[in-house]
Amino acid sequence: MQILLRALRLFAMVAWVGGLGFFAFVVAPVAFHSLPSAHEAGIVVGGSLRVLHWIGLVGGAIFYVATGLLWLRAGVTARVEFAIEMILAGMMMAGTFYSQFKILPAMEVDRALAGGVVETAPVENAGRVDFERLHRLSERLEGFVFFCGLGVVFVLSRESQ
Repeated sequence: MQILLRALRLFAMVAWVGGLGFFAFVVAPVAFHSLPSAHEAGIVVGGSLRVLHWIGLVGGAIFYVATGLLWLRAGVTARVEFAIEMILAGMMMAGTFYSQFKILPAMEVDRALAGGVVETAPVENAGRVDFERLHRLSERLEGFVFFCGLGVVFVLSRESQ
């Protein structure tokens, strides 16, 4: 049972953190440099991000439950590492949840206020201004989630059997 729980935790975190890295370093740059407009790239990136968020939320829940079960059977030293992992994973899930259910829907409202295509709206357009603010917030939040995930991977790598 312990091996299965450890494998589930590892798979969930690798899928999530690996997906975040692939998204940030491959999907987004390729989309914005290859597609004819920022609007089209945004559609691809936004859709990819929504799927990645679901991978993170489901994977995070699996990670959290499996870690909690291992924590119940662990000694004091291992419990500290499990607690650190759970705190970091909890912060990852909170950031992902906020992005998925607050930031992305608000960006869609702003896109509509900007006339549907943000880059063609006047610079002072309220929808465009807020969209750009939320976009910066989204980038920072995804970076925070990614670095928390790297922290989890680091702590996972230090675990003893």
